[in-house]
Amino acid sequence: MITAHFGEIAILAFATLRANKLRSALTVLGVVIGITAIVGMTSLIRGFDESLRESIQQLGPDTIFVAKFSGVSLAAGRDFAELLRRPNLTVDDAKAIEKLSPSVGIVDIWLGAGGPPTQTRVFYRGDQTKMLAVLGATENFVNINFLELQAGRFFTEGEVSRRRNVVVLGQTPYQALFGATGTDPVGKRVRIGPVEYSVVGVVGKRAAAGGFDLGQDDFVVIPETTYRRQFGIQVFRQGNQTHQSVLIAVAPHDGASREQLTEEVQEIMRVRHALRVDEPNDFDVVSQDAAVEVWEQVSQATYLALVVISSIALMVGGIGVMAIMTISVTERTREIGLRKALGARRKEILFQFLAEAAVLTSVGGVIGIALGSAIGLMVSLLTGFPVSLPWWSFAIGIGFSATIGILFGMVPAIRASRLDPIEALRYE
Repeated sequence: MITAHFGEIAILAFATLRANKLRSALTVLGVVIGITAIVGMTSLIRGFDESLRESIQQLGPDTIFVAKFSGVSLAAGRDFAELLRRPNLTVDDAKAIEKLSPSVGIVDIWLGAGGPPTQTRVFYRGDQTKMLAVLGATENFVNINFLELQAGRFFTEGEVSRRRNVVVLGQTPYQALFGATGTDPVGKRVRIGPVEYSVVGVVGKRAAAGGFDLGQDDFVVIPETTYRRQFGIQVFRQGNQTHQSVLIAVAPHDGASREQLTEEVQEIMRVRHALRVDEPNDFDVVSQDAAVEVWEQVSQATYLALVVISSIALMVGGIGVMAIMTISVTERTREIGLRKALGARRKEILFQFLAEAAVLTSVGGVIGIALGSAIGLMVSLLTGFPVSLPWWSFAIGIGFSATIGILFGMVPAIRASRLDPIEALRYE
């Protein structure tokens, strides 16, 4: 009975929409804009979120990074000048972790990644690359990054210890120097700055958040010992203080947990930095989870801004609903009086007008969902940007729009339910 009654009210509401097409369209415009923004932006943000998490997972779920400072400290609101005053991390710190931590499996040293990167061009015969990051690492670089080699091999422990001039190319330098001709780069001699290097391998294309070209392939890797000989590790100065670009990557051995490894690394570093029990760490230990938490803070702020902006549009739509429902009550005063004279109760009149308002805004919600989904899919089609359209975003869109109708339709609905039937029948 209730379903049939609501069906009649919905039909009546649609008839009202058809009878006042322009007025109805202007009324739901704010709702359409608000729901379009919510669905469209949610699809893009969630798509980027899933892509970012996938790219972070490539570092391995158990890998941790020891850095002088990182985005974790910056996201926590730490003063940047204070972070710069922290002691520099050194190659000896990495050796101490490898020697003293029972849980350690792989330790890698990255030079040129823990601060402003060392950048230069790579030359091969008459060709050259754009400015690229030069990284110094150990033979464990590929393993700890879970990278795949497209060609050749990575340099060996012996080549690192002997400071050999060998290089592994990222995709950008490979394509710039050898991609056009299809030449096998392995064994070829390239020049990094004034020094010649022998190419031993090529790293496959790396994934990037959102499918964007974020420079993730703009690098070459050389042994960290060779890097120190050519570039040193002092990359920039502030005042009288020198800062070093040393980043330490650590992965536990089989059977050891990341939490256990993190505790051991922190203890080793605190002892090396002579920190008291009550002093905080003067270094950062960053895991995959910490990186995800930083992104979640950014995405939550984005969602909050989206909700605020969309709420303004929904508020405008709600005011429009209140206006059109008030006009509708005035125009249908005699109808309301007749229904009351025939026995209709106040709550039935109230329910009728609330249902009409909800139907009105729900139509705007459906249009907004369709437009928001279309925008997300169009952006993905044109740019390759990943999108995600979860069912709950549609449910939220419908729920928001219906709620706006009920809230803003409440005042005119109460006014209609309180009309005196005799006075209403006399209304001209």
